[in-house]
Amino acid sequence: MKRSILFDTETTGLDPATGDRVIEIAALELVGDLPTGRHFHVLIDPERDVPEEASRVHGFTLADLQGKPKFAEVAADFLEFVGTDPLIAHNARFDFGFMNAELARAGYPTLDMSRMVDTLDMARERFAGMPNSLDALCRRFGIDLSARTTHNALLDCKLLAEVYIELMGGRQHGLGLVAEGGQAPTVIYDAPLERRMIRIRPTEHELAQHTAFVEKLKDPLWNA
Repeated sequence: MKRSILFDTETTGLDPATGDRVIEIAALELVGDLPTGRHFHVLIDPERDVPEEASRVHGFTLADLQGKPKFAEVAADFLEFVGTDPLIAHNARFDFGFMNAELARAGYPTLDMSRMVDTLDMARERFAGMPNSLDALCRRFGIDLSARTTHNALLDCKLLAEVYIELMGGRQHGLGLVAEGGQAPTVIYDAPLERRMIRIRPTEHELAQHTAFVEKLKDPLWNA
């Protein structure tokens, strides 16, 4: 199944060309456009001050970031996590611009723009002339925003994953593997990334439900 990475950054400002730096990176793995639970998340020492106006947006001050790793120390781990798969972000040119500035500064290859999937462009095409910020899209799709008091990159990724599913057409209701009130199936990773398959292990409750359902059928194939 198709693998892609949804990611977000928080920064000290708006323009890497004037010295602004990345302070937080979050990335979620999607397989078949659905989150697998694997993620990458790190706070970064920007090696400069964090302006007050930026702190009001994401909630981080320089004191929060002192002692955290420098970007050069986490770049290899980030690149390994994202691999060569498509990269999804909201207003993706902003995040690509900052990440590529940081990667170039640290001596790493930059992200190819051909990998970029911009959910802002997708939303603008679908909802032309309407507000298409992440908050606006969450409200439009009925996604809970109560935890979003600041622009935390990991939370924003989780919200954007839900938005992305809706922009791609939404979940197929009635085809889910989890009964209402049940637990999510266990996703097991047991192979290298290039050969990775996802096996779904049903719970005892789900197996019992399936058995009860089959017993109601006339000459079910399962019992042949």
